[in-house]
Amino acid sequence: MSARHGKVVAIAGATGAVGQVLLRVLEERDFPVAELRPLASERSVGTTVQFRGEAVEVRQALPEALDGVDYVFFAATGALSKELAPEAARRGAVAIDKSNTWRMDPKVPLVVPEVNADAIAGHQGIISCPNCTTIPFVMVLEALRRRAGLRSAVVTTLQAVSGAGNPGLDELESQLEATAGGGAAPAPKKFAAQIAHNVVPLCEDFRDDGYSTEEVKLLDETRKILGMPDLDVTMTCVRVPVRVGHSASVLVETERPLSPDDAREALRSFPGIEVVDDPASGLFPTALDVEGRDEVLVGRVRRDLSSDRLWLWEVGDNLRKGAATNAIQIAEELLAR
Repeated sequence: MSARHGKVVAIAGATGAVGQVLLRVLEERDFPVAELRPLASERSVGTTVQFRGEAVEVRQALPEALDGVDYVFFAATGALSKELAPEAARRGAVAIDKSNTWRMDPKVPLVVPEVNADAIAGHQGIISCPNCTTIPFVMVLEALRRRAGLRSAVVTTLQAVSGAGNPGLDELESQLEATAGGGAAPAPKKFAAQIAHNVVPLCEDFRDDGYSTEEVKLLDETRKILGMPDLDVTMTCVRVPVRVGHSASVLVETERPLSPDDAREALRSFPGIEVVDDPASGLFPTALDVEGRDEVLVGRVRRDLSSDRLWLWEVGDNLRKGAATNAIQIAEELLAR
């Protein structure tokens, strides 16, 4: 890695789905990386990742690999983050974690820079990235809240298989390949049922109350990011046979009624959101439209037929803004401060 003005950056989980996108987005945004340290589990040690046209060797994710690091992005399992994020902080780095491990820790900021960048100021060496479903959802809610206040939201998410990492992508591909030849799909391992040609109303695991762990993450994280501990959020999270791009149908109740036109204007003026909404021309955003992009796309904005609430449809690339880009934006905010 050629020396540049800049920082020593480590990526824990550099060989995984989010880790690979982190490398790409660091390049695209020209983040000031003087030295890159790709870290992974023991089985990946000695392999390489590509960064700025060079092959960089992967090292084992151990505490000593974090010496002298400025920023470490965690794009791996929660167990690794639980073990190594405090080690990174002790060694003077800032750990920016994509896993669920630290999100609800009251001492750890949970940050979407467009929504609550000021929360970064209180960090003690660890900053958490929200779930890939939460990020576009809170951006939409905050855009409307700034215009008309916020009372409640009902959301159904339609989540891509890459939200479960490379194993999720592999499971969809293997089932599609088998069924295309007229055979039976391999038994599901990552998902609760066959995902190819199917829609599965469960992401992660059921709790005793019938909600899934993914659904409760969406509730808790939304309340924490918006600073609204009693916000009324009702949610169902669904897995769909899409490679990349989480979609959501959202019903929002604002404190003051908003017309669809006013809502579109509020969304259009919010950083990171693009409105794609022209029913007369059949224009609306889809998961394919958002793949490879950092913007959250919003459409189908319309008044509920029986109330002053608003319906809308939003899509976001779960590997970029839902994960890698948001983490890098946090680091950029730290640099700016």
